[in-house]
Amino acid sequence: MNELRRKIEAEILERGPIPFSRYTEMCLYDPQLGYYSQNAAQFGKAGDFYTSSDVHAVFGRLLARQFEEIWRILDSTERIVIRELGPGRGLLAQDVLDRSEKKFPDFFRVLRYELVEQSAALRKRIGQTLSRQIELGKATFAAGNQNPKTNPNDGVPTIVFANEFFDAIPVEIVSRRGSLRIDCRDGRFLETWASPSAEELEFLDRYSIHPEQGERVEVALQAQREMLSACEIESGFVVVIDYGYAREEQLAGRHRGTVKAIRQHSVSANPYEAPGEQDITADVNFTALAAVAEKQGLHAQKLLTQSQFLMGIGEANQFADAFEECLLPQERAKVALQLKHLVTPAGMGESFHVLVASKGVDAEKVSGLSGLGFGRR
Repeated sequence: MNELRRKIEAEILERGPIPFSRYTEMCLYDPQLGYYSQNAAQFGKAGDFYTSSDVHAVFGRLLARQFEEIWRILDSTERIVIRELGPGRGLLAQDVLDRSEKKFPDFFRVLRYELVEQSAALRKRIGQTLSRQIELGKATFAAGNQNPKTNPNDGVPTIVFANEFFDAIPVEIVSRRGSLRIDCRDGRFLETWASPSAEELEFLDRYSIHPEQGERVEVALQAQREMLSACEIESGFVVVIDYGYAREEQLAGRHRGTVKAIRQHSVSANPYEAPGEQDITADVNFTALAAVAEKQGLHAQKLLTQSQFLMGIGEANQFADAFEECLLPQERAKVALQLKHLVTPAGMGESFHVLVASKGVDAEKVSGLSGLGFGRR
């Protein structure tokens, strides 16, 4: 029997049926046996899924251009921090730092890149990927959920960046029968239901929809707490990129019951099949995240698609960032296909959304950011 399955069953026997969020937390983040803890090979072609940074370095290059532009509208401050949540193997950080060093030396000089990663296996992998930048003091590991009262970045403008981070945060699941609990019997996990909490019901009222008969809806309470922590900045930006939806789409009948398990690029609706051996994700409720940002004193921009955001950044120089190192026509053709995957509806362009929120920045300057421009023209 799967060792993690035994561990989950032991907890159920000790405590009784556990919330779905706790089941997911153990599957993904158990320090020894969780999906993100066992090894760092889950990403890319050989792993279970792609992220945008696996497709081509152009994603990080475009973000470097946007981050440098943000620094300039922050009056080219003497210091700036990029804090990336859930940086995976550190590829995106590497692309942003390398590009900044090469193309934006003034920005690079004042930049410190903080990585918030709880998996020891992934931290080790990041340490290898970013060894030079860590030695230079440009990249460093940050503690998660930093208390703003003891935050070493007090007074330093900060860009908090989360790419495919919130979709992997455990959710509660609610149906007409109640709030989902996981029990076990005869070596099998069983679904049972308990009365939903006041917090769960309030989330449905404010940011989501109440499930209809036979339907399941995710309640992202933990994501709300992570967003609250992300927004503890004195000035700067929070940028979230992920697949997800706004409440209007749920009201139109979409994005209901979006929990899925991903293994070797195949998607399954069964999260109980192989604990610790498959990713478990849910679409991100951007309405709820934007509400947290607004409560924390940030101004959230209208939600964009990844396509709009990247096209806005890239159109000024016709995506020269992507093609400048291509010497042969076939190299250009390959990069064009990779770029197409990032920006077209058939790839990641329309299913991924971008939330940009700012604090302590002139609204007119923010609205002039290139990444926000394409969707408005």
